[in-house]
Amino acid sequence: MNQKNNTYHIPVLRDACVEGLDINPDGIYVDATFGGGGHSRSIFEKLSSKGALYAIDQDEDARRNVWEAPNFHFIQSNFSFLSNQLRLKGIKKVDGILADLGVSSHQFDEGDRGFSIRNDAELDMRMNTSATMTAVDFLNESDEAELSRVFRNFGEVKNARRLAYEVVKFRQGNSLRTTQELISFLSGFAPRFKENRYYAQVFQAIRIEVNQEIKVLEDLLLQCTDLIRPGGRLVVMSYHSLEDRLVKNYLKKGNLEGELEKDFYGNPIKPFTEVTRKPIIPNEKEQEENTRSRSAKLRIGERNV
Repeated sequence: MNQKNNTYHIPVLRDACVEGLDINPDGIYVDATFGGGGHSRSIFEKLSSKGALYAIDQDEDARRNVWEAPNFHFIQSNFSFLSNQLRLKGIKKVDGILADLGVSSHQFDEGDRGFSIRNDAELDMRMNTSATMTAVDFLNESDEAELSRVFRNFGEVKNARRLAYEVVKFRQGNSLRTTQELISFLSGFAPRFKENRYYAQVFQAIRIEVNQEIKVLEDLLLQCTDLIRPGGRLVVMSYHSLEDRLVKNYLKKGNLEGELEKDFYGNPIKPFTEVTRKPIIPNEKEQEENTRSRSAKLRIGERNV
């Protein structure tokens, strides 16, 4: 197995993720967020020739990190289409699914993608570069209500309504097309001494909307009920409260809304049981070595029989 481009993305909580899958060497596993392949390589090393790994990523750049093996399969697709993609491969059930959500180190570091506040680039922010809507499109074409909803719900921006109003007002004679143009505009609304946090919140909100990240996560979680066989594992790592809340609700309560349903006999209706009651977080050493791991929360569920 050729280990390519290890700097593409530093896998967060790699050992905990792999241990959480409780790998059966002859089993079938899915890495729904292949990226640099760091998690996938660790999973693959534990498989026998009878086992199989299906790695999925919508980013064309991720393809450079694949390797050749009879039981390794790369699928370029959004993970919201996971069931259909596996069905095309003749796979109906799997033993485990791993999803490492959010933006990869590579996507942040590629300055021309527009993900980072550190670089000056066109506001793109598409994880799938063939998708139609970019961050430029969203900022310059959305109405005030839509802008406010996204800033508030996806960035938890406190002055979301005012910011949306000012964006629309600004657009009457200008446009927001680059990361530094946006930061310059936002500087007039950011709390003093908390500017970078404010910029990051707005960038996060726009990125989530452009990539429909919450919707595709909901789609993935709901598919896991049918895809993972009894005793199999679901391992999900999230990086902000919006994602973590969905994963927590799904594993604890059996649905995305977080309200436990019970059958006629009073038994909880939930497809998974939490393996760990609280999320696993990186230790101090990992947080120091990889600052992007600081907000990571890992949750693990086992499919009920």
